[in-house]
Amino acid sequence: MSTPILEVRNLKKYFKTPRGVLHAVDDISLTIEKGKTLGIVGESGCGKSTTGRVVLRLLEPTSGQILFNGTDIAKLRKSQLHKMRKEMQMIFQDPFSSLDPRKTVNQIISEPIIEYKIIKDKTDLEKRVLELMETVGLAERLINTYPHELDGGRRQRVGIARALAMEPQFIVCDEPVSALDVSIQAQILNLLKKLQKKMELTYIFITHDLSVVNYFADDIAVMYLGQLVEKAPAEELFANPTHPYTKALLSAIPVPEIGRRKERIILKGEISSPIDPPDECRFVKRCSCAGDQCRKGCPELKEISKGHFVACWRTGEF
Repeated sequence: MSTPILEVRNLKKYFKTPRGVLHAVDDISLTIEKGKTLGIVGESGCGKSTTGRVVLRLLEPTSGQILFNGTDIAKLRKSQLHKMRKEMQMIFQDPFSSLDPRKTVNQIISEPIIEYKIIKDKTDLEKRVLELMETVGLAERLINTYPHELDGGRRQRVGIARALAMEPQFIVCDEPVSALDVSIQAQILNLLKKLQKKMELTYIFITHDLSVVNYFADDIAVMYLGQLVEKAPAEELFANPTHPYTKALLSAIPVPEIGRRKERIILKGEISSPIDPPDECRFVKRCSCAGDQCRKGCPELKEISKGHFVACWRTGEF
Protein backbone atom coordinates (compact mmCIF):
# COMPACT_ATOMS: atom_id res chain seq x y z
CA MET A 1 0.00 0.00 0.00
CA SER A 2 1.24 3.48 -0.87
CA THR A 3 1.90 6.10 1.77
CA PRO A 4 -1.08 8.40 2.49
CA ILE A 5 -0.15 11.91 1.39
CA LEU A 6 -3.39 13.48 2.63
CA GLU A 7 -5.66 12.56 5.53
CA VAL A 8 -8.76 14.62 6.24
CA ARG A 9 -10.44 13.97 9.55
CA ASN A 10 -13.89 15.25 10.56
CA LEU A 11 -13.55 18.34 8.34
CA LYS A 12 -16.26 20.97 8.67
CA LYS A 13 -16.86 24.29 6.96
CA TYR A 14 -19.85 26.35 8.06
CA PHE A 15 -20.94 29.78 6.84
CA LYS A 16 -23.06 32.18 8.85
CA THR A 17 -26.04 33.52 6.87
CA PRO A 18 -29.02 35.73 7.81
CA ARG A 19 -31.18 32.58 7.85
CA GLY A 20 -28.83 30.48 9.98
CA VAL A 21 -25.64 28.41 9.70
CA LEU A 22 -24.99 26.84 6.31
CA HIS A 23 -23.31 23.43 6.58
CA ALA A 24 -21.28 23.50 3.35
CA VAL A 25 -18.91 20.70 4.43
CA ASP A 26 -20.13 18.63 7.33
CA ASP A 27 -17.85 16.10 9.05
CA ILE A 28 -15.92 14.67 6.09
CA SER A 29 -13.08 12.18 6.49
CA LEU A 30 -10.98 10.77 3.65
CA THR A 31 -7.50 9.51 2.78
CA ILE A 32 -5.52 9.77 -0.46
CA GLU A 33 -2.46 7.67 -1.19
CA LYS A 34 0.57 9.17 -2.90
CA GLY A 35 0.35 9.11 -6.68
CA LYS A 36 -3.39 8.34 -6.70
CA THR A 37 -6.49 10.29 -7.76
CA LEU A 38 -9.58 10.72 -5.58
CA GLY A 39 -12.62 11.85 -7.55
CA ILE A 40 -15.28 13.83 -5.69
CA VAL A 41 -18.66 13.89 -7.43
CA GLY A 42 -22.13 15.24 -6.71
CA GLU A 43 -24.72 17.77 -7.79
CA SER A 44 -24.04 21.49 -7.92
CA GLY A 45 -24.12 22.91 -4.41
CA CYS A 46 -23.18 19.66 -2.66
CA GLY A 47 -19.96 21.18 -1.26
CA LYS A 48 -17.35 19.45 -3.41
CA SER A 49 -15.58 22.65 -4.56
CA THR A 50 -15.70 24.04 -1.01
CA THR A 51 -14.07 20.82 0.18
CA GLY A 52 -11.21 21.31 -2.27
CA ARG A 53 -10.67 24.89 -1.18
CA VAL A 54 -10.77 24.04 2.52
CA VAL A 55 -8.28 21.19 2.05
CA LEU A 56 -5.84 23.74 0.58
CA ARG A 57 -6.84 26.32 3.20
CA LEU A 58 -7.99 28.78 0.58
CA LEU A 59 -10.97 28.78 2.92
CA GLU A 60 -10.43 28.39 6.65
CA PRO A 61 -11.96 25.20 8.10
CA THR A 62 -14.49 25.52 10.90
CA SER A 63 -13.02 22.43 12.55
CA GLY A 64 -11.23 19.19 11.73
CA GLN A 65 -7.75 18.06 10.74
CA ILE A 66 -6.02 18.28 7.35
CA LEU A 67 -2.88 16.14 7.53
CA PHE A 68 -0.53 16.68 4.60
CA ASN A 69 2.48 14.37 4.85
CA GLY A 70 1.71 14.09 8.55
CA THR A 71 1.53 17.87 9.19
CA ASP A 72 -1.83 19.33 10.24
CA ILE A 73 -2.01 22.34 7.92
CA ALA A 74 -5.22 23.50 9.61
CA LYS A 75 -3.04 24.61 12.55
CA LEU A 76 -0.23 26.28 10.59
CA ARG A 77 0.43 30.00 10.86
CA LYS A 78 0.41 32.07 7.66
CA SER A 79 4.20 32.06 7.35
CA GLN A 80 4.32 28.27 7.75
CA LEU A 81 1.43 27.80 5.34
CA HIS A 82 3.17 30.00 2.75
CA LYS A 83 6.10 27.56 2.68
CA MET A 84 3.73 24.58 2.41
CA ARG A 85 1.94 26.12 -0.58
CA LYS A 86 4.79 24.97 -2.85
CA GLU A 87 3.67 21.39 -2.29
CA MET A 88 -0.06 22.01 -2.86
CA GLN A 89 -1.58 23.71 -5.89
CA MET A 90 -4.95 24.11 -7.59
CA ILE A 91 -6.27 24.04 -11.15
CA PHE A 92 -9.46 26.08 -11.36
CA GLN A 93 -12.68 25.42 -13.25
CA ASP A 94 -12.77 28.51 -15.44
CA PRO A 95 -9.37 29.19 -17.02
CA PHE A 96 -10.45 32.65 -18.18
CA SER A 97 -11.44 34.02 -14.76
CA SER A 98 -8.53 32.34 -12.95
CA LEU A 99 -5.85 34.00 -15.13
CA ASP A 100 -4.90 37.68 -14.80
CA PRO A 101 -6.03 39.30 -18.10
CA ARG A 102 -3.33 42.00 -17.76
CA LYS A 103 -0.46 39.51 -17.74
CA THR A 104 1.14 37.50 -20.52
CA VAL A 105 1.59 33.74 -20.47
CA ASN A 106 5.22 34.30 -19.47
CA GLN A 107 4.26 36.52 -16.53
CA ILE A 108 1.48 34.19 -15.34
CA ILE A 109 3.65 31.07 -15.27
CA SER A 110 6.70 32.82 -13.82
CA GLU A 111 4.78 34.65 -11.06
CA PRO A 112 4.93 31.84 -8.43
CA ILE A 113 8.58 31.14 -9.28
CA ILE A 114 9.42 34.80 -8.64
CA GLU A 115 7.25 34.93 -5.50
CA TYR A 116 9.13 32.03 -3.92
CA LYS A 117 12.50 33.19 -5.29
CA ILE A 118 13.17 29.78 -6.81
CA ILE A 119 14.94 31.24 -9.87
CA LYS A 120 16.38 34.77 -9.79
CA ASP A 121 18.28 34.93 -13.09
CA LYS A 122 16.05 36.32 -15.86
CA THR A 123 17.47 34.05 -18.57
CA ASP A 124 17.07 30.93 -16.44
CA LEU A 125 13.55 32.01 -15.52
CA GLU A 126 12.48 32.32 -19.16
CA LYS A 127 14.08 28.95 -19.88
CA ARG A 128 12.05 27.38 -17.06
CA VAL A 129 8.84 28.97 -18.37
CA LEU A 130 9.51 27.52 -21.84
CA GLU A 131 10.15 24.10 -20.29
CA LEU A 132 6.79 24.26 -18.50
CA MET A 133 5.02 25.39 -21.67
CA GLU A 134 6.50 22.45 -23.56
CA THR A 135 5.47 20.09 -20.76
CA VAL A 136 1.80 21.11 -21.04
CA GLY A 137 1.78 21.31 -24.84
CA LEU A 138 1.94 25.07 -25.40
CA ALA A 139 3.88 26.40 -28.39
CA GLU A 140 6.86 28.66 -27.66
CA ARG A 141 5.36 31.40 -29.87
CA LEU A 142 2.56 31.90 -27.30
CA ILE A 143 4.90 33.07 -24.52
CA ASN A 144 3.98 36.75 -24.86
CA THR A 145 0.26 36.33 -25.59
CA TYR A 146 -2.54 37.34 -23.21
CA PRO A 147 -5.33 35.04 -21.96
CA HIS A 148 -7.99 36.64 -24.19
CA GLU A 149 -5.91 35.73 -27.25
CA LEU A 150 -6.06 32.00 -26.42
CA ASP A 151 -8.84 29.44 -26.70
CA GLY A 152 -10.19 27.62 -23.63
CA GLY A 153 -7.94 24.59 -23.99
CA ARG A 154 -4.77 26.66 -24.22
CA ARG A 155 -5.86 28.85 -21.29
CA GLN A 156 -6.34 25.74 -19.16
CA ARG A 157 -2.88 24.52 -20.18
CA VAL A 158 -1.49 27.85 -18.91
CA GLY A 159 -3.28 27.22 -15.60
CA ILE A 160 -1.77 23.74 -15.40
CA ALA A 161 1.71 25.10 -16.18
CA ARG A 162 1.30 27.68 -13.41
CA ALA A 163 0.35 24.92 -10.96
CA LEU A 164 3.36 22.82 -12.00
CA ALA A 165 5.80 25.74 -11.68
CA MET A 166 6.25 24.99 -7.96
CA GLU A 167 6.85 21.26 -8.59
CA PRO A 168 4.03 20.31 -6.18
CA GLN A 169 3.20 16.87 -4.83
CA PHE A 170 -0.55 17.43 -4.61
CA ILE A 171 -3.03 19.25 -6.88
CA VAL A 172 -6.74 19.92 -6.46
CA CYS A 173 -8.40 19.91 -9.89
CA ASP A 174 -11.71 21.78 -9.52
CA GLU A 175 -13.78 20.76 -12.55
CA PRO A 176 -10.82 21.51 -14.85
CA VAL A 177 -12.58 20.35 -18.04
CA SER A 178 -16.23 21.31 -17.48
CA ALA A 179 -15.87 24.64 -19.32
CA LEU A 180 -14.17 23.05 -22.35
CA ASP A 181 -15.41 21.40 -25.55
CA VAL A 182 -15.60 17.60 -25.46
CA SER A 183 -12.62 17.08 -27.79
CA ILE A 184 -10.50 19.47 -25.69
CA GLN A 185 -11.65 17.76 -22.48
CA ALA A 186 -10.04 14.50 -23.62
CA GLN A 187 -6.76 16.27 -24.40
CA ILE A 188 -6.60 17.92 -20.97
CA LEU A 189 -7.51 14.70 -19.13
CA ASN A 190 -4.83 12.77 -21.03
CA LEU A 191 -2.32 15.53 -20.24
CA LEU A 192 -3.15 15.38 -16.51
CA LYS A 193 -2.77 11.59 -16.53
CA LYS A 194 0.56 11.83 -18.33
CA LEU A 195 1.83 14.44 -15.86
CA GLN A 196 0.68 12.35 -12.91
CA LYS A 197 2.66 9.36 -14.11
CA LYS A 198 5.74 11.43 -14.99
CA MET A 199 5.84 13.54 -11.82
CA GLU A 200 4.15 11.18 -9.29
CA LEU A 201 1.41 13.71 -8.64
CA THR A 202 -1.54 13.15 -6.33
CA TYR A 203 -4.91 14.61 -7.34
CA ILE A 204 -8.28 15.45 -5.90
CA PHE A 205 -10.43 15.60 -9.03
CA ILE A 206 -13.72 17.45 -8.48
CA THR A 207 -16.42 17.00 -11.11
CA HIS A 208 -20.13 16.46 -11.69
CA ASP A 209 -19.43 14.24 -14.73
CA LEU A 210 -19.36 10.58 -13.68
CA SER A 211 -18.10 9.43 -17.09
CA VAL A 212 -15.04 11.62 -16.66
CA VAL A 213 -14.34 10.54 -13.08
CA ASN A 214 -14.68 6.85 -13.99
CA TYR A 215 -11.94 7.29 -16.58
CA PHE A 216 -9.69 9.48 -14.44
CA ALA A 217 -9.98 8.49 -10.77
CA ASP A 218 -8.68 5.56 -8.73
CA ASP A 219 -11.24 6.10 -5.95
CA ILE A 220 -14.52 7.99 -5.98
CA ALA A 221 -16.28 9.84 -3.14
CA VAL A 222 -19.92 10.79 -3.64
CA MET A 223 -21.12 13.94 -1.85
CA TYR A 224 -24.63 15.04 -1.01
CA LEU A 225 -25.42 18.26 0.87
CA GLY A 226 -22.01 18.58 2.48
CA GLN A 227 -21.55 14.94 3.46
CA LEU A 228 -19.96 11.85 1.94
CA VAL A 229 -22.60 9.22 1.25
CA GLU A 230 -20.41 6.64 -0.51
CA LYS A 231 -16.72 6.07 -1.18
CA ALA A 232 -15.11 3.20 -3.05
CA PRO A 233 -12.56 2.29 -5.73
CA ALA A 234 -13.88 3.51 -9.09
CA GLU A 235 -14.39 0.03 -10.53
CA GLU A 236 -16.21 -1.16 -7.41
CA LEU A 237 -18.47 1.91 -7.24
CA PHE A 238 -19.62 1.50 -10.84
CA ALA A 239 -20.08 -2.26 -10.48
CA ASN A 240 -21.82 -2.25 -7.08
CA PRO A 241 -23.33 1.16 -6.22
CA THR A 242 -25.05 0.88 -2.85
CA HIS A 243 -26.39 4.26 -1.74
CA PRO A 244 -29.69 5.26 -3.43
CA TYR A 245 -28.20 8.62 -4.44
CA THR A 246 -25.20 6.97 -6.10
CA LYS A 247 -27.51 4.63 -8.00
CA ALA A 248 -29.53 7.62 -9.25
CA LEU A 249 -26.37 9.44 -10.39
CA LEU A 250 -25.07 6.40 -12.26
CA SER A 251 -28.42 5.84 -13.95
CA ALA A 252 -28.14 9.31 -15.51
CA ILE A 253 -24.93 8.50 -17.44
CA PRO A 254 -25.74 8.38 -21.20
CA VAL A 255 -25.14 5.02 -22.90
CA PRO A 256 -23.26 5.54 -26.21
CA GLU A 257 -24.87 2.58 -27.96
CA ILE A 258 -27.79 2.73 -30.39
CA GLY A 259 -30.71 0.60 -29.29
CA ARG A 260 -29.45 0.10 -25.75
CA ARG A 261 -31.48 1.73 -23.01
CA LYS A 262 -30.84 1.97 -19.30
CA GLU A 263 -33.50 2.39 -16.63
CA ARG A 264 -33.31 5.94 -15.32
CA ILE A 265 -33.90 6.60 -11.63
CA ILE A 266 -35.77 9.89 -11.33
CA LEU A 267 -35.32 11.58 -7.97
CA LYS A 268 -38.47 13.17 -6.62
CA GLY A 269 -39.18 15.22 -3.55
CA GLU A 270 -37.73 18.32 -1.97
CA ILE A 271 -34.01 18.92 -1.51
CA SER A 272 -33.29 19.46 2.19
CA SER A 273 -31.88 22.82 3.21
CA PRO A 274 -28.18 22.86 4.18
CA ILE A 275 -28.97 25.67 6.64
CA ASP A 276 -29.23 24.27 10.19
CA PRO A 277 -30.16 20.77 8.90
CA PRO A 278 -32.03 18.44 11.28
CA ASP A 279 -30.38 15.30 12.66
CA GLU A 280 -31.59 12.94 9.96
CA CYS A 281 -30.33 11.49 6.69
CA ARG A 282 -29.79 14.43 4.30
CA PHE A 283 -31.24 12.37 1.43
CA VAL A 284 -34.38 11.26 3.25
CA LYS A 285 -36.79 13.62 1.42
CA ARG A 286 -35.76 12.31 -2.01
CA CYS A 287 -35.20 8.66 -1.18
CA SER A 288 -37.82 6.10 -2.22
CA CYS A 289 -36.32 3.59 0.26
CA ALA A 290 -36.48 5.82 3.35
CA GLY A 291 -37.79 4.33 6.58
CA ASP A 292 -38.43 5.54 10.13
CA GLN A 293 -34.78 5.06 11.16
CA CYS A 294 -33.68 7.48 8.40
CA ARG A 295 -35.49 10.33 10.18
CA LYS A 296 -34.04 9.57 13.62
CA GLY A 297 -30.38 10.32 12.97
CA CYS A 298 -27.70 10.95 10.37
CA PRO A 299 -25.96 7.73 9.25
CA GLU A 300 -22.17 7.42 9.43
CA LEU A 301 -19.88 6.03 6.74
CA LYS A 302 -19.41 2.31 7.37
CA GLU A 303 -17.22 -0.16 5.50
CA ILE A 304 -19.39 -2.82 3.83
CA SER A 305 -16.53 -4.44 1.89
CA LYS A 306 -12.82 -3.76 1.52
CA GLY A 307 -12.43 -0.06 0.68
CA HIS A 308 -16.17 0.41 0.07
CA PHE A 309 -17.86 2.79 2.53
CA VAL A 310 -21.56 3.76 2.61
CA ALA A 311 -23.61 6.10 4.82
CA CYS A 312 -27.09 4.58 4.75
CA TRP A 313 -29.27 3.10 7.48
CA ARG A 314 -30.75 0.54 5.10
CA THR A 315 -27.62 -0.78 3.41
CA GLY A 316 -28.19 -4.36 2.23
CA GLU A 317 -31.99 -4.16 2.49
CA PHE A 318 -32.64 -3.30 -1.17
